[in-house]
Amino acid sequence: MDERRSWVEPNNLDLSVREQCKILDLNRSNVYYTPRAKMISEEELGFRRLVDEIYTRYPFFGTRKMSDYITMHHHPADRYQVRKVYEALGLKSTVPGPHTSKPHPENKIYPYLLGDFKITAPMQVWSTDITYIRMRSGFMYLVAIIDWHSRYVLDWQLSNTLEAEFCIETLRRVLENGSCEIFNTDQGSQFTSNGFISVLKAHGVKISMDGKGRALDNVFVERLWRTVKYECVYLQEWESVIKLRQALDAYFQFYNDERPHQSLGGLTPNAVHGQIYH
Repeated sequence: MDERRSWVEPNNLDLSVREQCKILDLNRSNVYYTPRAKMISEEELGFRRLVDEIYTRYPFFGTRKMSDYITMHHHPADRYQVRKVYEALGLKSTVPGPHTSKPHPENKIYPYLLGDFKITAPMQVWSTDITYIRMRSGFMYLVAIIDWHSRYVLDWQLSNTLEAEFCIETLRRVLENGSCEIFNTDQGSQFTSNGFISVLKAHGVKISMDGKGRALDNVFVERLWRTVKYECVYLQEWESVIKLRQALDAYFQFYNDERPHQSLGGLTPNAVHGQIYH
C-alpha cells in the first residue's frame, strides 16, 4: 500500500484525502510529509540553512553578493550553488534585478495598487508570502496572510512543496471569516495561479502584485518573516512537522495577542485588529 495512504481506513476509501483531512482537522502537508534529508545531503541542508540565515539579515543580497559574502566569511561558494538555493527556498533580492520573481509564463500579472493607497483601518489590505522553515532533518515551507494595518496574522499553513494548493487552502479559510478590499502578493507562480486568482475574484477582492524585483512592495510580510525566524525558528530545531506546527501555533498566538508592536504604538496586532480569526 502507498505509504501516504496507509492511514486510510477501509470503510473510508470513498473519501478523498482532502475530505478526510477536513473531518480530522488535519493539514494535508502533515499526511504527505517526507523528511527532506532523505532527498538532499547534510552538506546541502547546512548550506541552505546558512543562506537562509544570511538572507534574513541581508534580504538585499542577490545571488552574486551572497556567494561573495559566504566565500569571504565562511567557505568557498560559487554563484551557481547560491542560485539553486535561492530557487529552492523561493528567495529574491529586495534590490531590482533580473529573474527575481518566477511567475508561471501563462499566468496573468496584475498591477501594483498600493503606491498611493491610504491604509487607515483593518480589513482594507491583506498580503501573503512564503518562507523557508528549517528542521533538524529537513525543511518545510510556511505561508501566512497578514493584515497590513494591524499586522495581524490572519492564518498560516505549512507545506513540504512549493505547489500552490497550500496557499489556496489558507486563502479560502481566511475568506470564510471576512474579506478585504485589496490583496497584495508577489509575482510567484503560487499567487498568479488560476486557482489562487479565482478565489480572490469570487470574493470580489481587488488583486495587487509587487513590481518585478520589488520585494519591498510587500514589506510587512518580509518584516514578519524576520521576526518569526529570529524569535522562534532560529532558537530551536524540530524533528517532526507536528512539533513544528505546535511551536509556530504558540508563536503566532504570542505575536498576535501578547507581543507589543513598535509601529502600533506598543499595542498588539490583536488590539488594533479588533477581532480574532481562526
